[in-house]
Amino acid sequence: MASRYWVVSLPVQNSASTLWNSLQDQISKHSFDTPLYRFNIPNLRVGTLDSLLALSDDLLKSNAFIEGVSHKIRRQIEELERISGLETNALTVDGVPVDSYLTRFVWDEAKYPTMSPLREIVDGIHTQVAKIEDDLKVRVAEYNNVRGQLNAINRKQSGSLAVRDLSNLVKPEDIITSEHLVTLLAVVPKYSQKDWLSSYETLTSYVVLCDKAVHFQVPRSSKKLYEDNEYALYTVTLFGRVADNFRTSARERGFQVRDFEYSPEAQESRKQELEKLMQDQDNLRSTLLQWCYASYGEVFSSWMHFCAVRVFAESILRYGLPPSFLACVLAPSVKGEKKVRTILEGLCDSANSTYWKTEDEGGAMAGLGGDADAHPYVSFTINVA
Repeated sequence: MASRYWVVSLPVQNSASTLWNSLQDQISKHSFDTPLYRFNIPNLRVGTLDSLLALSDDLLKSNAFIEGVSHKIRRQIEELERISGLETNALTVDGVPVDSYLTRFVWDEAKYPTMSPLREIVDGIHTQVAKIEDDLKVRVAEYNNVRGQLNAINRKQSGSLAVRDLSNLVKPEDIITSEHLVTLLAVVPKYSQKDWLSSYETLTSYVVLCDKAVHFQVPRSSKKLYEDNEYALYTVTLFGRVADNFRTSARERGFQVRDFEYSPEAQESRKQELEKLMQDQDNLRSTLLQWCYASYGEVFSSWMHFCAVRVFAESILRYGLPPSFLACVLAPSVKGEKKVRTILEGLCDSANSTYWKTEDEGGAMAGLGGDADAHPYVSFTINVA
């Protein structure tokens, strides 16, 4: 499907059907690759000219907001599908593909009664979309919180030895504890291992190896447990009363002594916490994705109803009363845009065309800027993706 559509309305001089036939004929002859559809707008309540002017001032801002929420939900869906490894699903509105809903738009009278004032319809749409955006923020924050906790745990398990969780690297037999002895874990820069092995015995006077029956001072009591790209992890056993002095001396030589207490209970608790977080993340991601699918359809439907009001209001202000205009949707290619613009302009009142020309062409309306299209007809763009 196209990612960008034009919604335009042309002033009707004789009959809408005659103008529609002429437009179809011109597009098929000069820009046959441009899809063209009628955009059916019901007879809405006009109100006063002042109310239309006031509404027109807010339409551009509200459109940008609604479009932004639509894109925000769409991007969230794409991210969740990518993370989940799912194939990208075609988004739907009321059970039909987005492009089909747009190009075959039908006004929902039950949801938006045509006798309601235009301001009431627009404000209702804005409020509804704002509520969906707030709900999205809450749901995404909840999901990201769990995801952040998991990422923090994964960083501890996969980071360098200077920061990672050591519980998976240390076995019970690696740790010696008694009334007088303690085993410390030293993180040694990978290329400083020779320095460590030649110096750790002299960092304090009581580096020992503990046998089950005898405690005595002996060299070579340090054992390497693990090595990564940056560091190596060593044990060293010494008398508890000199542990603080050893830490200080080790730090001065560039060795980091990590605080560690082996606890099977704590390790099991961490494992259960990790499993719960992973389950919570999967559940939240699945729930959020399904909510996004439904909410995207709701926002897009609201957006198209908003666009219908916008076309109606701007056409009345442009062409006057009673309402007499033809609204349609086109999807020209980039290279075909200029040709399509020429066709549309040719179907308008040629005597009025010069007034709406672009600034380069010296038209009087060029000074409006903003979203005001420099054309003798109502036109704005819908960016679906």
